[in-house]
This record gives sequence, C-alpha cells and structure tokens, in this order.
Amino acid sequence: MTQVGAPPTAGPVQSPVEGPVQSLVEGPVQSLVEGPVQSLVEGHPCRAVVGVVSDTHAPRFWKGMPERVAEVLADVDVVLHAGDVCEPSVLDELSALAPVHVVRGNNDGDDVAAWGAPERLEVELAGVRLAMVHDSGSKDGRARRLHRWFPEADVVVFGHSHIPWDETGVDGQRLLNPGSPTDKRRQPHGTVGRLVLADGRVESWTLVEVG
Repeated sequence: MTQVGAPPTAGPVQSPVEGPVQSLVEGPVQSLVEGPVQSLVEGHPCRAVVGVVSDTHAPRFWKGMPERVAEVLADVDVVLHAGDVCEPSVLDELSALAPVHVVRGNNDGDDVAAWGAPERLEVELAGVRLAMVHDSGSKDGRARRLHRWFPEADVVVFGHSHIPWDETGVDGQRLLNPGSPTDKRRQPHGTVGRLVLADGRVESWTLVEVG
C-alpha cells in the first residue's frame, strides 16, 4: 500500500549534490538587524505604561504643563490624549515626556489636526488593541455604540464629558475616560490616568488626582 506523503521511489532520497552541502555564505550567518530584534508593535514585547489625558483646553485652563501632571507622567512609555487639546503646544509639552497619540476634539482646530490628530485612532501597545475617540456620545447606549465603532478593540479611551469613567462593556471591552487635569467642572479634582498593559492584557488602571 502506498503511504500518503511517501517518496515516489524506494530507498533513501539522495541529495542532488554529492557530498555535504556548503553554505553560500562563508562563515556564520549574521542577522540583518544588529542587536536584539524588537517587536514591530509599539510598547511590546511585554509591558507598557501609558499616560492618559483629555480635555486640557489650553490656554484657558492649561497654561503650561502643571507640575503634578509632569510628575505623574514622568515614567510613561507613551501618552494618549483624547482630544480638546485646543493648542498644539500642549502636545509639544507632552511629547517631551513620551511619544504622543492624540485624537481631535470638537474644540480642536486645524492646527491640532495638522499636528497629527485624526477623528478616531486605533493602535496596539504591548499586545493590547486600543482605540480612541473624543466624543463617545450619550451615556445611554455608550457601550454598544463604542463596540460597534471599534469591534476589535480591547480598550476604548474617550473624553469630552470631563467625567472620569471606567466600565466593562460589550464582550469585555474596557471603556475609559481620564477626566480632565485642568478643567474639572463639577468633579472634585482634576485627573489623569495611568494604564499599565502587559502581555496582551490590562494589568491596571489608576485614576490620579492632579489638581
């Protein structure tokens, strides 16, 4: 009986080249990339500390980076700004601390868009799929709406309300709003968030009072 995958001729398969096969490259093969190979995913291979900010509203409320905000974000790997930046200089200040991803808010002009702020954004950090939008719409139906907008996202960050928010939505999708560090409105404190991601999951989310 012929076995599936068996060689078409009996006996051992002979190499078409007599003798040992020599490498076409003399000496040991070197990697084309010097040093350790890095993952193509930002913040990977294993862990990322993310600073999350929204609704800075410069220059009316943000008149230069508050000292407490700088302290909280001093060790982050990346910053997310969920819109209503209002002045691109805010993003310049934040990018001095870490790379910045930002979305455009309803109060942001063309100058903020030109800095690099789309209406919506999706990025992967430490194996976690993150999405960001400024205005998530009304509280009613928010979880279903955000899941419809970003069905592949593990975490969705939004702003606009100035109200800190942490909810587990449809299919375990995490919904986060960091509030505002500088325009707290009716909240007791200004706030920013610290999101720690590790190996494709959310390790922790901490809301930090800054004013």
